[in-house]
Amino acid sequence: MFSDLLTGLLLVLQWPTIGFLFLGVLFGIFLGIIPGLGVIIGMVVLLPFTFGMDPVSAFALLLGMYAVTSTSDTISSVMLGVPGTSASQATILDGYPLAQKGHAARALGAAFTTSAFGGVFGALVLALSLPLIRPVIQSFSSPEIFMLGVLGLTMVGSLSGGSLSKGLAVAALGLLMSTVGYSDSGAIPRYYFGVGYLIDGLPMIPVVLGLFALPELMELAIRNRSISRTDSAEVEGGGILDGVKDAARHWWLAVRCATIGTYIGMLPGLGASIVDWLAYGHAVQSAKDKSQFGKGDIRGVIAPEAANNATRGGSLIPTVAFGVPGSLGAAILLGALLIVGLKPGPEMLTTEITTTFSMVWSIAIANMLATMLLLLTARHVAKLAFLPGHMIVPAIIMFVFMGAWLGGGDIGDWVVCLTMGVVGFFMKRGAWPRPPLVLALVLGSIMENAYLLTGRVYDGFEWLQRPIVVVISLVIAVTLFVVIRGILRQKRDGANITQGEGVSGSPVFSLPLSILFLVIFSSATVLATDWPNSVKQFPVLLGICGAIFTFFAVVNDGFTFRKTLATEAGFRNAVTRASKDAVFGKASLFMGSLILMVLVMLIIGQKLALPLFIGFYLKFWGGYRLRTCLIYSLCAWAFMIGFYDRVMHLFWYPAWLESQLPALLPGWIPSWLFV
Repeated sequence: MFSDLLTGLLLVLQWPTIGFLFLGVLFGIFLGIIPGLGVIIGMVVLLPFTFGMDPVSAFALLLGMYAVTSTSDTISSVMLGVPGTSASQATILDGYPLAQKGHAARALGAAFTTSAFGGVFGALVLALSLPLIRPVIQSFSSPEIFMLGVLGLTMVGSLSGGSLSKGLAVAALGLLMSTVGYSDSGAIPRYYFGVGYLIDGLPMIPVVLGLFALPELMELAIRNRSISRTDSAEVEGGGILDGVKDAARHWWLAVRCATIGTYIGMLPGLGASIVDWLAYGHAVQSAKDKSQFGKGDIRGVIAPEAANNATRGGSLIPTVAFGVPGSLGAAILLGALLIVGLKPGPEMLTTEITTTFSMVWSIAIANMLATMLLLLTARHVAKLAFLPGHMIVPAIIMFVFMGAWLGGGDIGDWVVCLTMGVVGFFMKRGAWPRPPLVLALVLGSIMENAYLLTGRVYDGFEWLQRPIVVVISLVIAVTLFVVIRGILRQKRDGANITQGEGVSGSPVFSLPLSILFLVIFSSATVLATDWPNSVKQFPVLLGICGAIFTFFAVVNDGFTFRKTLATEAGFRNAVTRASKDAVFGKASLFMGSLILMVLVMLIIGQKLALPLFIGFYLKFWGGYRLRTCLIYSLCAWAFMIGFYDRVMHLFWYPAWLESQLPALLPGWIPSWLFV
């Protein structure tokens, strides 16, 4: 086996394979940084280039990109509070607060170091444990997959603030949102309300970008401040080397989380979606001092980053060894295997073991290359945290809306993004945690299929007696017990609950949202009653559970609201104070300007509407000189043409101007420059 391992390494290090690996790493870093792109886009773009290549070189190119998007996506998680991919959701809880403290470089240094460690550790552990993998994977069937999803949602829901009911209610809401559109168990569309766009379900990317990116950008715009709340001259420490030292100091935590990531990542379809939350939850529960989690604890960055990179190697095994892709990216990778003449199956662990080991080595080396490149640039990236917010917002708005457009190439993607931006603003102001909703939306269809399949295969609740299900159930129970005990203890001692995203907010925003969610859950349950049993079973379960969780949130918000009315001497004063604290007027104006941009886009198209918005924003919101606004807008326009149009060949919205412009332009000017 050692000789096969060494042969696999030599295959990767030979030329031109190592060159293709380096190209894949560079492309993967770029895709991970820009919100809305990620590994799927990378696979689609690179796959045609693998035709005619030898298997090792082809997979060096693909895996070089595949391995590092979960490293570079940390940049947007830390700098913007926006998960670059689903693998970096947990990183935002402590990464973004560190950036707000002026310690962005420290967070990036720790994240990149532990990402490299996790990727290499996961690949090596995976290589050594290949003979043991088959029984581990085969022991997980639909009951275990469903319960693992419940564990992930329980973990994120319970770690998102002082109100456990809110966290679990948001998780139920995300699962309910995942049922929009056709059910896999019956040809009946659910909750689409006659809107054709919703027939295929809600796309993930517009929801995530709207929910996380727009509220944070709104914060930067309306308060006219940088990402960091501290001036660069006042920041003590927080450099890249400090982050590297943090990673070294917490090496045992990184080892544990990388181990979690390696083996959970092997589970088809589910592991990579929840592993960062399992690692984050482990970090919180194993820590003696939990007071800084959610406020900028470096351990909250180290744990998920070590785990999510370790999953890359783990998720490769069920794809190549059993032909079971665990995600869309893995499915494309499976297609690449067939393209280069390899057949997924047991022979990948026997006769083709050197090729399999070359894939493992590609992942390990790619992580090391990416980390070295990112550490060299992290100091400069971290400086963005001190730039004026008005200089950052326009560029990110372009990436957000173009990333949302990649979700399905439909105007509905922008509508969903704007809608979720409003929802995200109210959730943030009302102390409703947002991460559970995104994770639930990712897991929804997987959990529903596992739940229905479990019900068909097993009689009653017989499946709850399966050994792994029992173990996962005990972990869920212990998690809930520890969280509830901690919340009750803090309330009894009169201490403020500081852990998680939903820790502080106004009941003026929270109570209406609680009532709205209660109405949604109740209405969803009623609407589903006439559907066939296989179609309605999961939504009805979610509606009932969500209504119960939300009812407790309504009661709690009601008591808090009464106290606020007494403190502020009346309803009007309370609303006025809450609106002033949230800068609600400017927030509404900012959202209105985005809606206006969308309406203008219907007339002149995206290639002109987005640069035009950037110019107007810089002039009227930022107060910059006309020359600065023009240069910024032209750079944005050039990037849209060069990358999104010429490289990605994106489908653009057929605006009114598209039918009029060709007749107005001289023949030597191509219309694709503008529409």
